[in-house]
Amino acid sequence: MPTATYEELLAEAVPSFIETDEQYEQIGRRLGDLIGKGKSRTPEETKLMRLLSLLVEDYDRNAMPPDNSTPAEILQFLMDHSGRNTAELLPVFGQRSHVCEAMSGKRPISADQARKLGRLFSVSPGLFV
Repeated sequence: MPTATYEELLAEAVPSFIETDEQYEQIGRRLGDLIGKGKSRTPEETKLMRLLSLLVEDYDRNAMPPDNSTPAEILQFLMDHSGRNTAELLPVFGQRSHVCEAMSGKRPISADQARKLGRLFSVSPGLFV
């Protein structure tokens, strides 16, 4: 059985910068399939696997804030990447001034606010404390 060329694998996978969770999952599945082949992977498949790995790493690097980020930086990051506006944080903080202060790091985020933010952004509340 002839093996696919790298160009044929590229045409099948159509790799591109990952911009959505759906693309991330799709490329992740393809990457997982290639990783699962282990030693039976062809050199062409290994080349594609390396490319897909780079795309996933790039998305991961840009989709999550650095580990040493403050709660305010994480909140700002999530706001920037979610398309939400500060008005959507009013139910969490109660007042516009509290929203601004929390986002600038001048006001600590309480445990209750962290739980609400966790639900709002579908992340662990621990990111905000």
